[in-house]
Amino acid sequence: MAQERKIEEIFDKKLYIFDMDGTIYLGGIVFDYAIRFIDRLRESGKKVLFFTNNASHTTDFYFERLQKRGFSPREGEIMTSGDVTITFLQRHRAGKKVYLIGTDELVENFRRSGIDLVDESAEACDIVVSSFDTTLTYEKLNAACRLIRGGAEYLSTHPDYNCPTETGFLPDSGAIAAFITASTGAAPTYFGKPYRETLDMIEEATGFKRDEMCIFGDRLYTDIALGKKHGVCSILVLSGETTREDLEKASPEERADFVFPSLAEVDAAMFGAS
Repeated sequence: MAQERKIEEIFDKKLYIFDMDGTIYLGGIVFDYAIRFIDRLRESGKKVLFFTNNASHTTDFYFERLQKRGFSPREGEIMTSGDVTITFLQRHRAGKKVYLIGTDELVENFRRSGIDLVDESAEACDIVVSSFDTTLTYEKLNAACRLIRGGAEYLSTHPDYNCPTETGFLPDSGAIAAFITASTGAAPTYFGKPYRETLDMIEEATGFKRDEMCIFGDRLYTDIALGKKHGVCSILVLSGETTREDLEKASPEERADFVFPSLAEVDAAMFGAS
C-alpha cells in the first residue's frame, strides 16, 4: 500500500515492539514471514520486544510458545498487560485486598507477585481486577459486581473486546468489563495498550525513548492508539482484527502512521524480497 511517510522512518528506529496474536501469528497459525522479518531486524542490530494485551498467560508461557513457533525470544523480550497491572498494584496499591477475574495462570502470577487476593466468598475488598478469562463463570461475574457495588475500585488488565483466532473471535477482557459495567455502572481503569503505564514500563525496562521505538499491531484501538497517543511510530497490519472497512471508518487521529497487509510487506519494503 502507498504510504505518505517514508519507510526509512521505520528503519531508523532502534526498538521494534510487536503485538502477538493477529500480528505475528493468528491462533495456531504462525506467520513464517514474521519470523523472517524479526530475524532480519536482529541481524541489523535492532532490538525486539513482544507485548501482548492477552493477560490470560504469563511471560514464561509466551516465551515457550514463541520459542516453539520459531521466533527465538530472548530474556526480557516479552511483556503482557498483566505485568503492567501487577506493577501498578505493587507501586500504587500495596497491601490492598484484590478480587481477580482471570485464568488460574493469571491468578498464580498475581499471587507470586505478592498481591493479596480474596476469593468469591469475600464480603468486601479494596480492588476488583477483571481480565480475559477463558474459565469465566456467572459466579465470578456476580462476585465482581457485588464487590464493586460495595465500594471496591475497579481495574481491568486491558480493553480488547475480542481475541482473534484462526477460527474467529473470542470475547476478550473488554467484553467481560462491559458486562460488569452494565450491571454496576462502574467503568474500569484499564491497563495494557494503549495506556500510558504501558509505555512507561517499556521505557523503563528497555532504556529506549519513545522516538526510538515503533509498534506493529492489528488493532486500531489498542496497538495503534498506543503509538498515536504517546508519540511512537505506529504500523498497522491487516492480518488480524482490523479490516480495510474499519480503516476507512477511522478518523485521521485513529489511523496508523503506516498500513500494510501484513509484516511480509514491511519486510519487503525494508529489506527487499527474499
